[in-house]
Amino acid sequence: MFVSVVATVVASRSASELPAFFEELQAWAGWTWPELTTTAYGEDPAQVLDLRLPAGGGPFPVAFVLHGGFWRASYTRQNTAAVSAALTAAGWATANVEYRRLGPGSYRTTLEDVAAARAHLENVLDVDRLTAVGHSAGGHLALWLAVRGGADRVLGLAAVCDLTDAAREGLGENATQEFLGDDTDAYEFADPGRSLPVGVPQLLAHGTADDRVPLAHAERYAERAGEECRVLRLEGVDHFDVIDPRTEAWRQIMEAL
Repeated sequence: MFVSVVATVVASRSASELPAFFEELQAWAGWTWPELTTTAYGEDPAQVLDLRLPAGGGPFPVAFVLHGGFWRASYTRQNTAAVSAALTAAGWATANVEYRRLGPGSYRTTLEDVAAARAHLENVLDVDRLTAVGHSAGGHLALWLAVRGGADRVLGLAAVCDLTDAAREGLGENATQEFLGDDTDAYEFADPGRSLPVGVPQLLAHGTADDRVPLAHAERYAERAGEECRVLRLEGVDHFDVIDPRTEAWRQIMEAL
């Protein structure tokens, strides 16, 4: 049985507070939905995904979950374990995906892994319709996957939506420029903002207190994306509350989803 506990919303979390917060989320995931299977979709240790299945015979709605971290290797799927467990407790089959991040300019490797993990999922799960769920830079990956026809819906949680806009604002200490490197064709290949309309429904859940990826970033993208994209504005919510199932913000996200 899934029990939602409302946690106190904080204005912002410092970098020093994040490791303990992510460990809390992983522990919460462990007691909320302890059963999971880790499967490899490639030979590299980072090419794995955690599969969680609800009770019963299915078929289940499927969530393809992508963690954030501005495409940097210090962040892992640990951060979205709680999101995956909460969705599974609500009746979803979830794949919490890890992927390679090899440093500046390695965007093609990361995107190839996202596509490979999606293709692998067809071999281990009955996938009729799939929702790509991404937090922060994982939101960019989810939108990119949808552009390539790999998702029927997207749920972006404090998502980086438009790489051109993100680079202009210097989000994540110029993380976009680091991710794309010097490849002049990178934006055309990697930026969902250059492929609008995406062609699938998109829900962008974003907090007004987000100081990593400001709400205005999502709003500008949604204005360009048109009717297929909706912004769920979460008052007083920061960049990380959207991946914490103990919060009121998460309850609102689930209702909207």
